[in-house]
Amino acid sequence: MIDARYLPLRVNGQRLWQSLMDLAEIGATSKGGNCRLALTEEDRQGRELVTGWLRDAGLTLRVDQIGNVFARRPGRRDDLLPVVTGSHIDTQPTGGRFDGCYGVLAGLEVMRVLDDHGITTEAPLEVAIWTNEEGCRFVPVMMGSGVHTGIIPLEDALRATDRQGDSVAASLARTGYAGEVPVGSQAFDAYFEAHIEQGPVLEAEGIPIGAVTGSLGLRWFDVVVTGQEAHAGPTPMPYRRDALKRAAALLGEILALADSHQPNGRVTCGELDLHPNSRNVIPGRVRFSVDIRHLEPEVLDQMEQALRETCTRYDEPGQVTVELQEVQRVAPTPFDATLIDLVRRSSEALEISYRDMETGAGHDAVFVSRVAPTAMIFVPCEDGISHNESENADPEDLEAGTNVLLHAMLGRAGIAEPLDSE
Repeated sequence: MIDARYLPLRVNGQRLWQSLMDLAEIGATSKGGNCRLALTEEDRQGRELVTGWLRDAGLTLRVDQIGNVFARRPGRRDDLLPVVTGSHIDTQPTGGRFDGCYGVLAGLEVMRVLDDHGITTEAPLEVAIWTNEEGCRFVPVMMGSGVHTGIIPLEDALRATDRQGDSVAASLARTGYAGEVPVGSQAFDAYFEAHIEQGPVLEAEGIPIGAVTGSLGLRWFDVVVTGQEAHAGPTPMPYRRDALKRAAALLGEILALADSHQPNGRVTCGELDLHPNSRNVIPGRVRFSVDIRHLEPEVLDQMEQALRETCTRYDEPGQVTVELQEVQRVAPTPFDATLIDLVRRSSEALEISYRDMETGAGHDAVFVSRVAPTAMIFVPCEDGISHNESENADPEDLEAGTNVLLHAMLGRAGIAEPLDSE
């Protein structure tokens, strides 16, 4: 419940913003964004900076076998399960300063303000930093939270390699984050994740807070189109087995699969790889990714079936073949009704306007919701842009979201000691 005595308590928005900007200096890009890929040297430096701040705030750190970091602030009753918040600090290759990082540093700011006022909660609190949420260096996406919740086997995650053949296991060892804590050994009482919306709705409607009720389902595939390499000059068009020509036609149809399933249907082809990728050679193989999403499982099934039928129509054995490979699937996920209501009531008590909404993106909260009550808090981002170096957010919105997070966590964990009269 929301304790009215503590409503005057607020986070330090300037400190939060400065922490975000300090972290953004690690892996900074020329266009004002970030490139801090999972388990690279830049990620290691980012982790060292943030874990140093967490220790300075009096938290005790543990690292599990996939590199997830859990920073604990004790409660009056440390035998109770912790109320946890967090996100990730790895980024896309041309990522922004707020995706994931805001959730981690909002959690840090909650711990700092409680420390500033000498407040002890009944239940312990934790901040989690999840490994490889983005999935752009190592697949699958949301790896750390997936391993923590048992959705992704630890052995499979450790064996995953990047395009240069470097493995997760080797990268964990090199960065110093191959922890010894058994994965999944820490249970949560509740999990909150603050995040920029990564879409345009909140900004367009002038609403500072989104109370996230659940996530769209996600299914990832690779399409492999195989023809035959040949010289670009001597080979007449009718004699070619051009994998790219077939792939281009196929891409157009696949990208239209969501058109009849609006407003929640999504289809994206974000990766494209040509072989041999030479200017004067007809491509012999094309691999591209397909990402389909929807809120309703039955519609996801329809979209997947349409994808499979489309690939079958373009498959021509002996000439140009089309193979569909499944990569990952995440079911549509409702969040916990009690925690969602706590986010709503915290917003109301703080007199901050909010709206209910779903998320179309994958988040660590989606996996954590399989093992613990979970809710998310969204704040607007400029023009709805994310996974982009121009990603931006208003400091006042970030502060408002962190205040909602603060009071939602206090409402769940309970307060053991009264606020200092000062």
